[in-house]
Amino acid sequence: MDDLPFVDDSEERAHRWASSMAGHADDEIVVAHADSRATVGEAEIMTREAREERDALMLASNATQASGAGSRAVEETADPFRTCFERDRDRILHDSAFRRLAGKTQVFVFPGDHQRNRMTHALEVAQVARSVATALSLNVPLVEAMAIGHDCGHGPGGHASEDALSPFLEGGFDHAPWGADVTLRPLNLCAETLDGIRNHSWSLPAPLTPEGEVVSWADRIAYVCHDFEDAVASGIVTSNMLPKAIAEECGTDRSSQLGAFVRAMVTATLRTGRIGMVPETAEALAAFRRFNYENIYLRPASRRQADAVISLLRALVEHYADRPHVIPDATARAVLSADSPLELVEAGSTEAVRAAVAYVAGMTDRFACERGVVELDWDPARLPTAVA
Repeated sequence: MDDLPFVDDSEERAHRWASSMAGHADDEIVVAHADSRATVGEAEIMTREAREERDALMLASNATQASGAGSRAVEETADPFRTCFERDRDRILHDSAFRRLAGKTQVFVFPGDHQRNRMTHALEVAQVARSVATALSLNVPLVEAMAIGHDCGHGPGGHASEDALSPFLEGGFDHAPWGADVTLRPLNLCAETLDGIRNHSWSLPAPLTPEGEVVSWADRIAYVCHDFEDAVASGIVTSNMLPKAIAEECGTDRSSQLGAFVRAMVTATLRTGRIGMVPETAEALAAFRRFNYENIYLRPASRRQADAVISLLRALVEHYADRPHVIPDATARAVLSADSPLELVEAGSTEAVRAAVAYVAGMTDRFACERGVVELDWDPARLPTAVA
């Protein structure tokens, strides 16, 4: 290998890339590849209206139907090709709140290359929800929109952020309604999408649509399975620690577990007409979740991590509540009324605290830690650290 001559072909490669920038044109069309030959064949244009009509015929009788531009707080003109729920999905996917999920804790602060973060969790929830919704003939774009948006209200540091931020808000801080009513409010999403995001947690009222209930289940199925897989890979637990009753019902690897839970949902729902799961498999899922809490989420290292997150985030909220003028305007606009310009908000006021919570809740793990060091002179030894 050491005897092979080094050939620098970067300039030639750059010219080759540059030459393809404009594509390849003839009198009728520009194509991507010089030898492009793919054709569609005979096809009718599938307008949004045509697709809505098809869904009315093909989806389950109680599936949520897309209609026009959708039921939104601010009326919009309908898209010519995409349904209202596809537009919601696309808006969330391209929004900075979704992108920031890549820097937010799922289980591990500063996750390693192969550990989940909030974004990968949301994508896995979407995959599980899509599998169930497809089998049940429900509205797949709607479950996708709910799933990728369901955790956009999460703060840095995982669920510890809810404990950290709750004292500053009347009624506390819950990532689900916060995501729907604050974080994603500027996107003007459909009422059905927001309802599924707002109520995906089992402790909240049930979503109003069957798609929303599918996402509630998909969230739990996804995190129970992938958090266990991450913990096994990190050496926190081993596969053979999983109780025998759970392993026999759903297996010990993620693929087997997801398959078992999805099949149990589809089977139960088709048999009863209600969104749910076969009892014996649901019992295994509940036991699996308890196992994770006892052995992963509540272990001493996780508790220390949570305590560090709580201390830091509370200090940051207090800091910004006393200095509302340094909070980015876009963040403040999401929580302040139109007649409350940020520059007129009084330091320490209820509005200043709410704006500070919105700013801190939107931070990634790393940015929150950086702000602590830079603006609070926070001792780096007190910062939450990646743990295994």
